Amino acid sequence: MEISFLNESEQKADVLRCLNVLYGTPVGTVALDREFGLDWSALDLPFEIAKGRLTIEIIEKTRRYEPRVEVVKVHFDTPLLEGLNGKLAGKVVLKFV
Repeated sequence: MEISFLNESEQKADVLRCLNVLYGTPVGTVALDREFGLDWSALDLPFEIAKGRLTIEIIEKTRRYEPRVEVVKVHFDTPLLEGLNGKLAGKVVLKFV
């Protein structure tokens, strides 16, 4: 998942690190917070449904676990053929609040 910011802040490096951990952790694997992370089971769904579910998941989890930023856009620029082969590359655009 690629992460970009619309505006700059001194906290950029820390927020980027925290979001990389959040987006790279499968939900249910953190012992005291089973909701932390993303639900990767959406990747087994049809391409368009997977994109929609992951978009919602990214927005909700970012809002919950990283209140210093707001999601502006989630964009999946994966060609349909690659998506059908199980590859899904996304970009999250954020702004500091």
